[in-house]
Amino acid sequence: MICSISGEAPEEPVVSKKSGLLFEKRLIERHILDYEKCPVTGETLTMDDLVPIKTGKVVKPRPVQAASIPGMLGMFQNEWDALVLSAFASEQQLHTTRQELSHCLYQHDSACRVIARLKKELDETKTMLAHLERQAPMPASTAMIPNASPLSNGKRAAEDDELGPDGKKIRQGISARIITELTDCNAALSQQRKKRQIPSSLAPLDAVERYTQLNSYPLHKTNKAGILSIDIHQSKDLIATGGVDTNAVVFNRSLGEISSTLSGHSKKVTCVKFVADGELVVSGSADKTVRVWQGSENGNYDCKHILKDHTAEVQAVTVHATNNYFVTASLDNSWCFYELSSGLCLAQVEDSSPSEGYTSAAFHPDGLILGTGTSGAVVKIWDVKSQANVARFDGHVGAVTAISFSENGYFLATAAQDGVKLWDLRKLRNFRTFSPYDENTPTQSVEFDHSGSYLAIGGSDIRVYQVASVKAEWNCIKTFPDLSGTGKINSVRFGPDAKYIAVGSMDRNLRLFGLPGEDLEQES
Repeated sequence: MICSISGEAPEEPVVSKKSGLLFEKRLIERHILDYEKCPVTGETLTMDDLVPIKTGKVVKPRPVQAASIPGMLGMFQNEWDALVLSAFASEQQLHTTRQELSHCLYQHDSACRVIARLKKELDETKTMLAHLERQAPMPASTAMIPNASPLSNGKRAAEDDELGPDGKKIRQGISARIITELTDCNAALSQQRKKRQIPSSLAPLDAVERYTQLNSYPLHKTNKAGILSIDIHQSKDLIATGGVDTNAVVFNRSLGEISSTLSGHSKKVTCVKFVADGELVVSGSADKTVRVWQGSENGNYDCKHILKDHTAEVQAVTVHATNNYFVTASLDNSWCFYELSSGLCLAQVEDSSPSEGYTSAAFHPDGLILGTGTSGAVVKIWDVKSQANVARFDGHVGAVTAISFSENGYFLATAAQDGVKLWDLRKLRNFRTFSPYDENTPTQSVEFDHSGSYLAIGGSDIRVYQVASVKAEWNCIKTFPDLSGTGKINSVRFGPDAKYIAVGSMDRNLRLFGLPGEDLEQES
């Protein structure tokens, strides 16, 4: 009799009532306790189904292998081989289990990424839907309510982070409707320019020659001194300044006091611009962000949009003539075209030259041309409708720090380390160069006044030139010393009708130059 489990003669044999198979009692009882079924047939089996068999005591014969020392060594060798094979099988099983676990973790991570992607797409769809609802015609009762903003407490509600195959953000582009709007604006302004006349209220040449410092206003912090950018609201006579102290300041010149301090940037404010027909200010910073500030009735400005589309320091901001769009330029080799009301980046144009970040930018007065200056001493002219580079001006030394279009529509002034160059946009050539400073003193600012009659240059001092024709001489009619003592003029701007000049340098003070009598008359 042989046990069906061990294959050996049982010491206490039992037989199953159901299958009739013979088992060693201790083995089958342990198996029933663990599995409650027959190990051979798989049928349900209990202790009551076992019937003991009475046999005589039999002494088991010793196996043949155990009868000699060589036989026992052979047995030990076989057991050792079996143990090694069992260990190898266990290692193989462990390796397989680890691979299965790794695959499961990868699938879980992929599922989490898909879920996160779907949530982002859902948020973007909601944002686009809200934007379309804002663009829909409104009832007359709500027509005067400002456009709703996709921001909450000055933060963008959803980022435009849809990525294309190349890993870059997908932009919706400048639509045909917007191109039509830009073209109509261009046509209207070009028609007006043909009839343009120098306003009778413009400051005359002999008055500019007698300009002197009127006032000096400490607008920024002493421990982080420096005004990097200035802009003037021509109709309201407000002055905006951007400082090294991370703040932008809106200054009321007629009252001689600060209207609002715009705090929020984490690094120096490199550029500021007013929107001409609204209570809006756009600022760019070295913290890679652009902020749109909304003015209120009490004179304060609140952050309406925070735009984070650039990956390097924002160097320039310029507002389109429609006052509905603006462009930012950055050291990340790209410029962005934004819709002002929603803060959406409609297009981001990257430079093909990886080493040339943008250091300055300005719209042509008619709005269909954008001029940009690069850190590689190149001036580039862009067609805004197609975002194509249509012209390139070489010849400067050092980064192009400032760029300004004349109101006549065909003069362009650019500033760099080597001075100021004047370009004729009709023939795409340089017709005059000013080198007022030594080679170690860069020209930081250049600006035409709103009438196109005067040109101001800022470097180690401030110089004002009378604008002439391409062939005629451009005479320097006035030179102002740098009263800050820093030797670096960062920004120069003309006030309304060139009645005063605002200057920002590397100290904390905004300085105004003009005629004392004119200043008192305007304030009264």
